[in-house]
Amino acid sequence: VQLQASGGGLVQAGGSLRLSCAASTRTFSLYDMGWFRQAPGREREFVSAIRWNDGSTYYSDSVKGRFTISRANANNTVYLQMNSLKPEDTAVYYCAADRHYSRVYDSALRYDYWGQGTQVTVSS
Repeated sequence: VQLQASGGGLVQAGGSLRLSCAASTRTFSLYDMGWFRQAPGREREFVSAIRWNDGSTYYSDSVKGRFTISRANANNTVYLQMNSLKPEDTAVYYCAADRHYSRVYDSALRYDYWGQGTQVTVSS
């Protein structure tokens, strides 16, 4: 499975961006999808995830209420709508996919497939 992330860019604090992640598989609807981010000098951290079976969504405390994850199975795409962006949201954002069932959704270790990352920079 290949994942192609896009939609990053430079935005002022308080602005919005929508990230997209297109998957190259016909069975996209069977994959749990996640978004992670990594800022310079920091470890990769969980941002959000969405389940394939019931559409359950999960968010880190730092983005809850500002970011929204969604998926369009017909387009093999997962989205991350980011509102009220803050300078601390600056990072490379990665999408990830996994088809195997796991209760864990916020660990990078459970995801088998990763996109190349898209840079998000929020200026103050």
